[in-house]
Amino acid sequence: MSGSHENEPIRGLPGFLPEGERILWQGSPHWPTLARTALHLNKVAAYFVILLAWRLLSLATDDVPASHALLGALWPLPLAFITLGLIALFAWLIARTTVYTLTNRRVVMRIGVALSVTMNFPLRVIAAADLSTYANGTGNIPIRLGSDDRIAYLHLWPHARPWRFSRAEPMLRAIPNAAHVAELLASALADCHAARPVANIASAAPAPLPSNPLTSPSA
Repeated sequence: MSGSHENEPIRGLPGFLPEGERILWQGSPHWPTLARTALHLNKVAAYFVILLAWRLLSLATDDVPASHALLGALWPLPLAFITLGLIALFAWLIARTTVYTLTNRRVVMRIGVALSVTMNFPLRVIAAADLSTYANGTGNIPIRLGSDDRIAYLHLWPHARPWRFSRAEPMLRAIPNAAHVAELLASALADCHAARPVANIASAAPAPLPSNPLTSPSA
């Protein structure tokens, strides 16, 4: 692991590539998808909608004038906007500071918002990989490691397969054109393992994303 990427010789990589190694793909998470699927932006928004509706209903049943009831019910709105804005900003920062790299020899994950680290996963230690996609073409590729080395779930989050705490699995999360990246990874694994069937990349049925896509914060 390396602690800073300010002086990276190649974006997303801690050093120059050795002779014979080449980059097959580089990418970063799609931040609106990351906000919805990893940071649960829509669930938080739904919570505030329910809270507003409950406040409005409770005030209406107390024979409060409609104008007063409306004003009384809207007090959570500033908190809702601040909370949702912070979640969206955090997702944007994660995407901005994350670089996933696939080479013909390894998978590299440069992750971390406040403290950046680079994790290398040689293809020879990858036992299998899976694929799940969303309706907009983005998706996740969790990686199962065949070695006995273990990584703490919190060290990886949100770049980890959900609910795999005891044996955390690194995951390329919310990446655009995930199916194509999965094909590249499967091909690289097959070449690395001399065509042995160690890669099991299974495409899941597309899961619909919520409507009203977010827009990136302006610089």
